[in-house]
Amino acid sequence: MSETPIKGLIVAAGYGTRFLPFSKSVPKELIPLIDRPALDFIIEEFVKSGIKDIIVISSRRKKALEDYFDREPEMEELFRREGSESKLKKILPPDVKVCFIRQREMRGTGHALLQAAPFIGNSPVVVAYPDDVHFGDKPLAAQLIDTYRETGCSVLATVYDPPELYSYAALKIADDKLHVLDMVEKPAPGKAPSKEASVGRYLYTPEYFGHLQQGWEEHQKGPDAHREYYHVYGLKKQMEHNGVVYKSVEGTRVDTGNPEGYIKALVRYAATNPEWFKVLREEVEAAGRK
Repeated sequence: MSETPIKGLIVAAGYGTRFLPFSKSVPKELIPLIDRPALDFIIEEFVKSGIKDIIVISSRRKKALEDYFDREPEMEELFRREGSESKLKKILPPDVKVCFIRQREMRGTGHALLQAAPFIGNSPVVVAYPDDVHFGDKPLAAQLIDTYRETGCSVLATVYDPPELYSYAALKIADDKLHVLDMVEKPAPGKAPSKEASVGRYLYTPEYFGHLQQGWEEHQKGPDAHREYYHVYGLKKQMEHNGVVYKSVEGTRVDTGNPEGYIKALVRYAATNPEWFKVLREEVEAAGRK
């Protein structure tokens, strides 16, 4: 298990309606945090975690995502002539292999993951939703991979007692304080089985996709076949066999999928550059005086 290569999967087929009208023509995954799109943070996290093969689930409207992974020869040549190595480094594609798959119908996250299953094969895979950006010394994907190496189980990234816990999936945790017995989507206030909340980063073992496929076949036969099919079915089946554990996030996870979270991520990223942060602080203070 320690030698098993881990693949990366980025789920990026959604509409991004919370960022309309911008997301009408530009994928929300390319909304910039100053000079880098949210997608780039996920790619960096994967690369730093040792992931070399990345699958992106996209859609017809998001051809720009494919361009982002491609070369820009004219600009490369310009920067070489100028001797601008710093600019050249910024535009060179990451040293990974990337495969794009289109989800032709918006049928839910479970359906989207099944589109990628043939390309994942028998490899464990870290699944990321670009809404979730992680800041910290150790990449979040690496944290999940280490936990998988120790347990052999699928791994859920969690945050403890987030604001508005009722908007997350709360975990029911076994007595060993490691394995997950169940997860409750959007629990009623005071009814959550624990304060550990699942967030948009997962590591799935190959067995997960067999369960997911089984659930899809049952879904198609049922009265709700027209409704979206989600990823939770496969996880709950693995939970029945002690096949799922959780890893509380080390560092800070920010949800950029809504304007409020996007602003938080922008501020946190700006804080990594003293000049940016100085400008940001001055402008916020000036706006507060008006």
